[in-house]
Amino acid sequence: MTFVKRSLSLKGHRTSLALEPDFWAELDRIAADRSLSLAALIGMIDAGRAPDQPLSSAARVFVLRALRAVPEQG
Repeated sequence: MTFVKRSLSLKGHRTSLALEPDFWAELDRIAADRSLSLAALIGMIDAGRAPDQPLSSAARVFVLRALRAVPEQG
């Protein structure tokens, strides 16, 4: 499985997050749809996650929930 690692500033600290390309594409799309920077969106995800949940896991769950919230076309 291929991961893409990106570095972001969260709460004034640099951190790296490794996710599959499809998850990055969805996070980029969601951020653009909400007129947010990617760092701002990841910051929101970070602030809302449980203390024992890894940020990468929280980001994937966020994407899945966002996709479920979109009505199916057809």
